[in-house]
Amino acid sequence: MRIALDAMGSDRAPAAEVEGAVAALQELEGDFQIVLVGDQERIQAELARFPQTPGERVEIVHAPDRIEMGDSPAQAVRRKPNSSIVIGLNLHKRGEVDAFISAGSTGAVMAGSLVILRPLPGVDRPAVGTIIPSTQGHTLLLDAGANVDTRPHHLLQFAHLGTIYAQDLLGRERPRVGLLNIGEEPEKGNELAVETYRLLADSPALNFVGNIEGRDIILGACDVLVCDGFVGNVLLKFYESVAGFIVGLLRKELDAVQADLDLKRIFQVLDYTEYGGAPLLGVNGVSVICHGGSPPHAIRNAIRVAAQSVESQMVAHIQSRLAALARTPEIN
Repeated sequence: MRIALDAMGSDRAPAAEVEGAVAALQELEGDFQIVLVGDQERIQAELARFPQTPGERVEIVHAPDRIEMGDSPAQAVRRKPNSSIVIGLNLHKRGEVDAFISAGSTGAVMAGSLVILRPLPGVDRPAVGTIIPSTQGHTLLLDAGANVDTRPHHLLQFAHLGTIYAQDLLGRERPRVGLLNIGEEPEKGNELAVETYRLLADSPALNFVGNIEGRDIILGACDVLVCDGFVGNVLLKFYESVAGFIVGLLRKELDAVQADLDLKRIFQVLDYTEYGGAPLLGVNGVSVICHGGSPPHAIRNAIRVAAQSVESQMVAHIQSRLAALARTPEIN
């Protein structure tokens, strides 16, 4: 297996990416290789800090350009063909690597994935799926920001995409699908929510458990939580801030020694970096988006997510499910 990593994406590039890649190589044995895409000279300088890394397991593909956070995503993908994001996605499209990961511009990774990898047949809107913690383990939230304007049939597709992910990567045999809403009753919410509820409830291929209120998310009321990208991104950003707030609050009440001993595990449960990157579900490939502030261990975890996605044949399973659904009218 070969995974391409945009080495110039994060706020601490390429140091965070190289260190994260080295850590992943120590965990993932066998024929696993990482292709670092970016400024060759800078990448080599970082790799020199890890002389124990087997050279045959790391390849560098030079990319002289970089898409900046302030660039227009769609224009940058067209105008910067030598950027690390575009080169990395093209490696994936040509089959030279099995997955692509980037902590760079989220918009550029999404735009590039749509233009270069293309959506799978039958997918109108690929969605970003991200893991949020709950008392029952993990809940997959989608869409987490790719689509701020959606229609009911888009959210129905998100539910099917999320179901496959939860089966393949979270080990849920029959994932429970919930719709984020302001009340439990079917008639609650706006027009989008009411019509989406009907579509989800009428889909025999889904294990739909109804509307999920915000207070029930952290209780693990469902395995897959569906919403539009606007609401999903707001929810995700809120969750990202919770860890620091709770740990800081507890430290005021506990003495320093006890805090150091007890709070590390709590912070790990809440910390987004522990869950790796967020895959763009519904494209013809494995494209994983990381937070721009990702430290090395977050990059390592994102590589693990990408590897699991490839090993589980998640994209093929999504294709099979969409093909089966195409024979029914429910997502058309």
